[in-house]
Amino acid sequence: MCLVFVCDEDERVVSRQAAPGTCPYCGGMVQAMDVESQWRFCFLPLYWKTRRKFYCTICSRRLVVQY
Repeated sequence: MCLVFVCDEDERVVSRQAAPGTCPYCGGMVQAMDVESQWRFCFLPLYWKTRRKFYCTICSRRLVVQY
């Protein structure tokens, strides 16, 4: 007897906006993206969360904001 669990994470970009500041690596513009992530178990949604991620428009690096 074999039991298979199917888990999946889906990420979707909700919106994009220009953010203040410049990239510390190349000096390019920073873009803020609202990303909605959703965990599913056997195609049933269990958990979802919206996060804001920051990326450089020139070098495409993900930037981390330190408070």
